[in-house]
Amino acid sequence: MEAPRRRSLVGNNRKGSKRALTEMNKDDDRVKAANEEFNDVEVWNTLSNGFKRAQLVLDQNRDLLQRVNDNHLSRIPENVSRNVGLINEINGNISRVMKIYTDLAVDFAKNFEAAKSGDTTATTSGSYGCGQSSCGS
Repeated sequence: MEAPRRRSLVGNNRKGSKRALTEMNKDDDRVKAANEEFNDVEVWNTLSNGFKRAQLVLDQNRDLLQRVNDNHLSRIPENVSRNVGLINEINGNISRVMKIYTDLAVDFAKNFEAAKSGDTTATTSGSYGCGQSSCGS
């Protein structure tokens, strides 16, 4: 009687290990792709929200400039004297817009660098110069 043939456990495990590693790599690639997609969406939402906030402030400035122009054209001393306060508010709004754009640029650069290095934990500041109650949301 012939002895039963023993199967090589090493050979079978290698094939199974290769298959398992291939599946694990595919899963890792899927997770990486999902994280990248999530980060892309997060970055675009962050940019979009920042631009919307900046636009709100710029719209406020347009209205303030129209009021300044109307006051100037009226040539009524009381109206013209109100322009000082309106112009100060416009200057403050310009500073807010600059802060919003600066924060957006910094956040975008951080996210870009994080994406290049594979870091998925980068976060955004989210404030975009809107610490004041007159920001609007």
